[in-house]
Amino acid sequence: MADTTFAFIPRAARSAKPRKTGLTEIRGPYYSAYGPRHLADLFETVGAWVDGIKYAGGSFALMPADIVKSMNKMAHDHGAYVSTGGWIENVLRFGPSAVDRYIEEAKVLGFDVIEISAGFISLPTDSLLRIVEKVKKAGLKAKPELGIQFGAGGSSAAEELEAEGTKDAGWLIAQGRRALDAGADIVMIESEGIIENVKSWRTDVVARIINQLGIEKVMFEGADPPVFEWYIKNYGNEINLFVDHSQIVQLEALRSGIWGTKSTWGRVQSLPG
Repeated sequence: MADTTFAFIPRAARSAKPRKTGLTEIRGPYYSAYGPRHLADLFETVGAWVDGIKYAGGSFALMPADIVKSMNKMAHDHGAYVSTGGWIENVLRFGPSAVDRYIEEAKVLGFDVIEISAGFISLPTDSLLRIVEKVKKAGLKAKPELGIQFGAGGSSAAEELEAEGTKDAGWLIAQGRRALDAGADIVMIESEGIIENVKSWRTDVVARIINQLGIEKVMFEGADPPVFEWYIKNYGNEINLFVDHSQIVQLEALRSGIWGTKSTWGRVQSLPG
């Protein structure tokens, strides 16, 4: 356990870093811009609970290389990995050579994980598996992002996404299993169409994904506090979650059971492994 104040107050058990489950990945600069000084503050105060950082929306492509390198090194110095986010679906529009250069530069900049998203594009499973192979060959970790909603990841309105329709959950699970068999390290589950921007939550889809892929092999996007509270309440505090960097304290308070809403107050428990 981390060295914290008031350690004599019991709390739900949490595995120490480097964790295999109960991972918390936080969003890098995107909805709010921040740099090395803000990131240093995050690690200094709550770094024990940050397992990884994801640069969303290609934000690193708007930043100087030396700043990106310094932020990535800072993450490594605090035992956290760094992910590219799903910008590869933009890179894919410019052909295989652009993908190769993207992976190469990501490695030079100090990224550990290449996220492979296809929310806005139609990408055959065989192509996704070839990208997984390229990433692994470069010595990096591959994290496909899969979802059932076409057009996910761009803050589209619920009505617009509903008009696009959704894929069958069985397709997502089959694609996830093939990606894991091909060497993917973990699968990110896009929340849109399941928990986000829907009229009613598709909790059945979440259950099928966990039952068939395994809770340790998937990470769920927690779009807002009611979402990540639901995941913890239903699947325990060792579920892997991606949240905004501003939500790390609220999420860990729930994971450790030191705070909560009326629905979760005093209910989050676990035993040390």
